[in-house]
Amino acid sequence: MAAGPGMELGRLEYLQALVTEFQVTDSPEAKEQVLANLANFAYDPKNYEYLRQLQVLDLFLDTLAEDNESLVEFAIGGLCNLCLDKTNKDYILEANGVEPVINCLSSSNEETVMSAVTTLMYLTTPQSCQQTTALPVVECMLRFSLSANRRLSNLATVFLEDYCTPLQVEEARNLSRHTAVGIPLPKD
Repeated sequence: MAAGPGMELGRLEYLQALVTEFQVTDSPEAKEQVLANLANFAYDPKNYEYLRQLQVLDLFLDTLAEDNESLVEFAIGGLCNLCLDKTNKDYILEANGVEPVINCLSSSNEETVMSAVTTLMYLTTPQSCQQTTALPVVECMLRFSLSANRRLSNLATVFLEDYCTPLQVEEARNLSRHTAVGIPLPKD
């Protein structure tokens, strides 16, 4: 059965109820559940306009600064789902969203790191590549490419091969030979 106009209104109202619940609840568990639901709704292009209208992109971006690792995981997952859309990508870039995404690379949560790497890929444009493939990011991807975690090493290798120039990779390799400082690998 096809969804009629009433179903679309119901979708917006439901998403609004989730956003409101996230904003008013004091329960960390409830916040996590709501944010996980919003991240899942961010997967469906039918919801993009509603999520923009409800400022869920800002909610996700703001949540990246939280101390609660589960909230950060769901927020970066939601952004990862949303930034495939050009309007959403442009919004995230204009809202200075690259830096908070880069900060997620230092998470000890594997899913957060995987979503952050993927989000950086999706956010890379000719205009944003100076930020998304900055030397510290390339250095981090080199370290991730050596990880025993196959998912992470494969994703980092794709990032290095498809989003970085050979010169950037070489420069990062040379720099990392001379320093012991780096972003820690996530725990399995």
